[in-house]
Amino acid sequence: MNTHGRGPSPRGEKPGSRSRAPLFAALDLGTNNCRLLMAAESDDGGIRVVDGFSRIVRLGEGLSQTGRLSDTAMARAYQALEACAQRIDARKPVAVGCVATQACRGASNGATFLKRIKTDFGLDFQIIDQEEEARLSVLGCASLLEPEAEVALIVDIGGGSTEMSWVSPAAVKSAGLDVPILAWGSTPMGVVTLTEEDGEPEEGDKQAWYESVVERLAERISKVGEAQAMRPVFEAGRAHIIGTSGTVTSLAGVHIGLTRYQRSRVDGMWFDVGDCRATIAKLLGQTLDERAANPCIGKDRADLVVPGGMILDAVLRVWPSTHIRVADRGLREGVLMRLMAKHRAGA
Repeated sequence: MNTHGRGPSPRGEKPGSRSRAPLFAALDLGTNNCRLLMAAESDDGGIRVVDGFSRIVRLGEGLSQTGRLSDTAMARAYQALEACAQRIDARKPVAVGCVATQACRGASNGATFLKRIKTDFGLDFQIIDQEEEARLSVLGCASLLEPEAEVALIVDIGGGSTEMSWVSPAAVKSAGLDVPILAWGSTPMGVVTLTEEDGEPEEGDKQAWYESVVERLAERISKVGEAQAMRPVFEAGRAHIIGTSGTVTSLAGVHIGLTRYQRSRVDGMWFDVGDCRATIAKLLGQTLDERAANPCIGKDRADLVVPGGMILDAVLRVWPSTHIRVADRGLREGVLMRLMAKHRAGA
């Protein structure tokens, strides 16, 4: 799959431009973000992005305390989904895949909210389980796997959960759409839930707080997935890690000093783990306003980027690696690839 080059932009291409190849749309409603990606199949069998939309909606805000989606969170998501529906209606893709993850999985009123979205906008969401979410992320990141590595770990740090999948790169690259997974696991620990449970102190020793939380997270992560037998492969340097989340892409953009976020500069880059930890430490020492002023973070992610970095740091303490491959791709691309394959089979 080839998604390098120009990525999603607020406006995208004009409808009907460049080619009349069939368009497909993938919509991902998560705990923190609402993301739409529209694309056509490229000449080499990959994906050519035509339009994209992303908005932080914090649908899972307060969910860990109440077990329900709040009215204000649903209102934010509703507005974002209305914007997505308008874009889809303007482009008229031949197929649309809508998936909802942790927030709607865990909320007692999640299915009711999605039924309202279907009635009002015609967007038919499927609440996917954690294993399906992991498989779609692996499929979407498959082209970034290094076939020489014995094992790869794909880490998806979401708003309400973190999914981890261990794969054989060579096996994934030869498997087509039904990607084999050696092991996988999920923990209900994401940037939104961690922010709510372990809010960053305004004063005091932030470094001590950071270390305390990361050590506790690492203990939890060490129990995720039945993959402990693969630990020596990581310790010997024969494995690599792919990070697919807003946390990892934001940290990478901050590290390379982008004056505006550029997907083409970030997607696929190798991120030295020492540089990654130094970037997290730099952000830990900043105020929320200073983080918000960074174009790769912004106001909506200012309080989430350090908690995301803490989860990533905890993963790296359990599963050591010298570099992370940054992926500005994942679940939506996996959905698109399946839609395109189904369309080809039907044609």
